[in-house]
Amino acid sequence: MFSVLTANVNGVRAAARRGGLDWLAATDADVITLQEVRADDEQLSECLGNSALAGLHIANAASARAGRAGVAVVSKAEPFAVRSGLAGVAGRWLEVDFSTPQGLLTVVSAYVFTGEAETPRQDEKFAFLDAMTARMAQFAARSADGAGEAVITGDLNVAHREQDLKNWKGNRGKAGFLEAERAYFDRWFAAGWTDLGRHHGGDGPGPYSWWSWRGKAFDLDSGWRIDYLLATDGLTARSVKAEVGRAASYGERWSDHAPVTVWFN
Repeated sequence: MFSVLTANVNGVRAAARRGGLDWLAATDADVITLQEVRADDEQLSECLGNSALAGLHIANAASARAGRAGVAVVSKAEPFAVRSGLAGVAGRWLEVDFSTPQGLLTVVSAYVFTGEAETPRQDEKFAFLDAMTARMAQFAARSADGAGEAVITGDLNVAHREQDLKNWKGNRGKAGFLEAERAYFDRWFAAGWTDLGRHHGGDGPGPYSWWSWRGKAFDLDSGWRIDYLLATDGLTARSVKAEVGRAASYGERWSDHAPVTVWFN
């Protein structure tokens, strides 16, 4: 079995202080992708080196703005290629290639803009989703040719369907649940990609992966499912199960997101 885990850590150093890195290490995942790392290469290496994740291989794509965004991939196996950046934006897209017994596997850690409806920020989000779509088409074509598989992981900041957020009625017309955002997912899933969380998690509602720190959102399970693992067809066929690592209680949370793990044969 081979496992890939994705987690928005809400700042890797803050997550470390809350016990998040120990939690991640205890999963024994083969590949861990991180979003909102908020650390440069030196800071991330030092943070992980002082944790139970010490000794793993690290690929990091820091944001151009200190303390913002940032994505990383931490792995047991050493990757043979690393590429970062998409649509000219740093700290939101990182591709890591691994050689596996089944062939080439590309793991992507992605962090999509939050967006704000009818503002330039939303335009930036759509531009990034357009760039994702173009790159994903290349991965899907590669998979169809039998030349390698890919999995896009991370915080995509869009709830695809009504069953992917508790208060879907109250969020109609708002960023994260705009019809135009959700349509990207429809196109991806019609073009060689599968949402493994939904594929293995049933029809829903949920399981959610993000809850506000404020109020009773976590206790009432009033959340959003915005953390994904999207796989090409060949990899989907090898997937076995998916699981959301929801904390047992509010006090045990180390991020406002819960990690999501998928296992493969």
